[in-house]
Amino acid sequence: MLAKTISCGLDGVNGYPVEVEAFISNGMISFEIVGLPSAAVRESRDRIRAAISVSGYEFPFGKVTVNLAPADIKKEGTGFELAIAIALLAAKQPDQFKGLESTMLLGELSLQGKLMPIRGALAMVITAAEHGVKQVILPKHNAGECECISGIEIIPAQSLKEAYEHLTGDASVAPHQHVPYEHLLRDYESASDLKRVKGQAIARKALEVAAAGGHNMLMVGIPGSGKTMLARCLPSILPPLTYEEALETTLIHSSAGELKADARLMTERPFRSPHHNTSMPAMIGGGMRAKPGEVSLSHNGVLFLDELPEFQRATLEALRQPLEDGFVNIVRVNGQNRYQSNCMFVAGMNPCPCGNLGSKHKQCRCSPSEINRYLGKISGPLLDRIDIQVEMDSVSIDEIESTQEQESSAVVQQRVLKARQLQQKRYEQYGYFSNAQLDQRGVDKFCVMEDSAKKLLHQAVERFHISMRTYTRIRKVARTIADLAGHECIGAQDIAQAIQYRNVDGRYWR
Repeated sequence: MLAKTISCGLDGVNGYPVEVEAFISNGMISFEIVGLPSAAVRESRDRIRAAISVSGYEFPFGKVTVNLAPADIKKEGTGFELAIAIALLAAKQPDQFKGLESTMLLGELSLQGKLMPIRGALAMVITAAEHGVKQVILPKHNAGECECISGIEIIPAQSLKEAYEHLTGDASVAPHQHVPYEHLLRDYESASDLKRVKGQAIARKALEVAAAGGHNMLMVGIPGSGKTMLARCLPSILPPLTYEEALETTLIHSSAGELKADARLMTERPFRSPHHNTSMPAMIGGGMRAKPGEVSLSHNGVLFLDELPEFQRATLEALRQPLEDGFVNIVRVNGQNRYQSNCMFVAGMNPCPCGNLGSKHKQCRCSPSEINRYLGKISGPLLDRIDIQVEMDSVSIDEIESTQEQESSAVVQQRVLKARQLQQKRYEQYGYFSNAQLDQRGVDKFCVMEDSAKKLLHQAVERFHISMRTYTRIRKVARTIADLAGHECIGAQDIAQAIQYRNVDGRYWR
């Protein structure tokens, strides 16, 4: 007796279809799974046996062999268990099941026969739609993240019994309602808002410029000056996620197992703030299965590193390539994957170990050697990749108690959106999406400066010994400042403001 069902495996953030074949023959009682199963897949035999029995069905008697094809790809995870259980039941009663050839089955089984949520459900449903599958039966807790996928029917089941009865026609399960992505966007509300930030006018403007051009940003200031609060407000002024960006972002988080049960498609740009003791594999990605790291989980969002000098230097240096290229290749013995890492890098740090260097109100108690050792943990090449650098001091009591209402994130976001739309129109035929992504060719073509701006920038290069990379990034930041101001050509005032956003580098590291 032979039966086939369709399931799906996960390779990085991409799914691939798996054909589950169950064969029952006479012979010594056994239950074997072949087709390069991992330890987790092999262990599923006992869960499947218990789930079938507890659900009120009879486990096949005899020699049972289950094949997961293609057999030359290692099968990871527990998402095959529902497909294996149904294949075994269908092998015993092939005439009772309908539509198995056009139904993908996903889900982990508990000993009680309940369907447990799996990671990577969104990638698997997209794979099903691409291969012409008509419906997908998956755990109810995974249905929300897939509800925006059109052209396929999502059947949320809570148990093996529900899936069995749906496939045999005994009791159909209502499909999960399709929800347009625009409806999810209407329900989005940011947790942080710029109107709650007191003072720090220069840092607020720098944050707006960073959001408008997609630039990396460094904030240096004493403890309590508002660095973390400003960083948390950044997603609220960035443009809303498009449907394609939401799919990319949710795919990464789903594949990494970061989505909570009943989570829906992500509508808020991710904000990741790892602790400073985070290891290099956790930051860049890795492990036995080459899982995505923090820099990939920040894709289309913000990666915020607070207390930047406290991170391991090797970890910070490993960020250079992903931040520059927008992707990271993870190679391990058991896997190789390429993950997107197109995120905004924002960092916060104190100016010295005690945190009071340069403060107008507190005395620094650090020696010059301690300060140099502290700042020396951050390399010049990494600093060169940070377009905007601002210094922050404590907020005065008058600013804290001021009743004057600050600009909200919604108001600032409108200016950012306007600048981003200018960039999209300008670059629509050139493959760029923001000013920060311009390469040298793009800078030469689109960052055209007035003569007065050229003269000012040349003077800054000679005076501050600016590197070629910094020179290019100043021009890109000036292009963003000009876009916010509505200037067609970069003027001297735009260059002056862009140079001002590099004064931290010259003050502390040169």
